[in-house]
Amino acid sequence: MLSQKDNDLLTLTGAGTPMGDLIRRYWIPALLSEEVAESDGPPVRVRLMGEALVAFRNSKGRIGLIGEHCRHRGASLFYGRNEECGLRCIYHGWKFDTDGLVVETPAEPTDAIVREGIRHTAYPTIEKAGMVFAYLGPREQMPLFPNYAWAEAPATHTYVTKSLQECNYLQGLEGECDSSHLSFLHRPLHGPLSNRPIFTSVNPVYEVEPTDCGVRMIATRTLPDGQDYVRVSNFVMPVCSIVPARNKEAHFYVPIDDTHSWRYDLGFLDRPLNDADRANSRTSLLDADYRKLANRANDYLQDRIKQKNDNFTGMDAFLTHDSCATESMGPRYDRSKEYLGFGDLGVVAVRKVLLKALADVKKGNEPIHLVRDAANNRFPHIDTFDVTVPKGTDWRAHEKAKWSNERSASRA
Repeated sequence: MLSQKDNDLLTLTGAGTPMGDLIRRYWIPALLSEEVAESDGPPVRVRLMGEALVAFRNSKGRIGLIGEHCRHRGASLFYGRNEECGLRCIYHGWKFDTDGLVVETPAEPTDAIVREGIRHTAYPTIEKAGMVFAYLGPREQMPLFPNYAWAEAPATHTYVTKSLQECNYLQGLEGECDSSHLSFLHRPLHGPLSNRPIFTSVNPVYEVEPTDCGVRMIATRTLPDGQDYVRVSNFVMPVCSIVPARNKEAHFYVPIDDTHSWRYDLGFLDRPLNDADRANSRTSLLDADYRKLANRANDYLQDRIKQKNDNFTGMDAFLTHDSCATESMGPRYDRSKEYLGFGDLGVVAVRKVLLKALADVKKGNEPIHLVRDAANNRFPHIDTFDVTVPKGTDWRAHEKAKWSNERSASRA
């Protein structure tokens, strides 16, 4: 269990809190590119890390992420006019560019305010894989954006969506770092899927390995036929987990505030998407505001008959299962009341990495996985996969040989 002090350290993310300041040192998802698809289109409200912001795509296609309330008298810029490379307040016409500079004050007799270089709250952004990432930390400490494999993949090879989570970000993130729940929470009771390795062996053996980006987690299950099923995932600082779902997926849990978060699901493949891949994007489970159709207010549309006869939860879709488990813990779970088991090894390892990063920052040291060196900005070791191997086989050697064979075949 965690002490109340450490629980607060890990879960409170507002400005000026240790965890809030730590997460702000990294590039994190702020919204989807599709939300601001149109140049000079409508601005979008964004609540991120407890801050009220608006996003807009300017006339040249650049995305701005700025404070919602006008620097002049506080009117909401959500209602502003997005025109001629700036967002103009409807109250007195003050206009802000994507860097937060006041570029026009038409109601003033002179341009003195413009010449003073007054800055509005504004954060750097970058688009990758259909997401808009933002850096909310000190500008002089801004790291490079990591060149992950998914970040460099063509748009034809990725899909992404997001969903509102009615709980603290850490509850969702910890769920990604716990492989044993897959055998229960997501289990079908019959049919072809019920014979998948993840459902036929329910008590995996765990290993965790520290990495330069977070934690690598390995869960090994012995199958009825005596083979080993190995599932490898990664926690990547500060709020991401890379997991082997139907495809490889990166899941991000980004604080909206201390009791709500956004879950981003990014799928990435080594080939173009097909219809089945697009169906896996989970968009059919959400409304136009990215809120789950099956949610806490309607008990996740649980069907007790289905629970007896069809699947373990009586609910449709993995996203619904995950959300029910993590949201039902409460808006911000008190970990001083928990009782952990061996299956929580990955969860404990991730907490230790986060607490270590907080301690490093407190001492004036830089936390892990802030990219400074452009020449070494590649992360091939951040991978996820599952593999079935003969009992006693070194799965690392097996997987290495498999990759070697695949590379040789691709060169032939």
